Amino acid sequence: MNPSRRTFLAGTVGLAALATKISTTPLARAQTVVATGSGAAATNAREQFFVRSEDGTTLSGEAQGDPQAPEILFIHGLRQSRLSWEKQFSDAELAGFRLVSFDLRGHGDSDKPVSFDAYSDADRWADDVAAVIDGARLRRPVLVGWSLGGFVAGAYLRKYGGSKIAGVNLVDAVTKLSPDLLTEEAATFTDTTTSHDLATRTAATADFLAACFHRPPSEAEMRRMLVVNGMTARAVNEGFIKTETADLEPVFKAYGGPILLTHGIHDRLVRVEMSERIKSIHANSELSLFPDSGHSPFYEEPVRYGQELARFVASANHG
Repeated sequence: MNPSRRTFLAGTVGLAALATKISTTPLARAQTVVATGSGAAATNAREQFFVRSEDGTTLSGEAQGDPQAPEILFIHGLRQSRLSWEKQFSDAELAGFRLVSFDLRGHGDSDKPVSFDAYSDADRWADDVAAVIDGARLRRPVLVGWSLGGFVAGAYLRKYGGSKIAGVNLVDAVTKLSPDLLTEEAATFTDTTTSHDLATRTAATADFLAACFHRPPSEAEMRRMLVVNGMTARAVNEGFIKTETADLEPVFKAYGGPILLTHGIHDRLVRVEMSERIKSIHANSELSLFPDSGHSPFYEEPVRYGQELARFVASANHG
């Protein structure tokens, strides 16, 4: 064999072996730097990581900030990704915290199981959060659950309890699958975004994204979000609506830590009553309504949101 070809093949085998090793490692990290101009601070270093959940699903995430600082674990909503939290990762109000986000199963760069059971079983979502907490070496984070992320946070508390959680911030969160707490528009999307007709599903995906905002993002931001929405496995929607765990209100009622409820008053998907119900059953809770926001107040009014979240996390860690 030609020596140069032998060298090439040997190198290829070595790279393949390295890739296999990385893909099976519980936590594989790659350092990247957030572009904040020349001389970016060390606290802006992003660490990408991968963790494997209980059923073998690999989840992709990022962490930023001092590992010894109070921690925030962001859990995004349906058809979104960890990129949803970019404004929080660049928010000066939150620079003093350890920030962690990840792509839910079926979303973004995480694995996309085809079985409906992978999304209908609340324990699978709970196991994902537990895997991220362990893999990212979080000690006692505040869970931030947006929309579907609120259900995921509740699923974690239901299975694992709240002893490792400092507090919970529910953002326009789904805590009970009830027609009177979700809008008619949300019910329509349940059918159209799971359609097996590609044209119907494509149009519904764009309409669903638009419905997430009262104050629309820029055209460039919407294009990026639309790509992310299109990456979501259809099985996520179809599986989730089959869940037998439709009511997590008792879980949040029993949770002993503080809860901050954030809700945009113009939300076209989740009624404010969803958050008001949690406020009424949990003594150590606070409801904050955002007058200029729809379903995404952390994105539509990020300055106020960052200030309130920073204050809540600091209090939750000293309470």
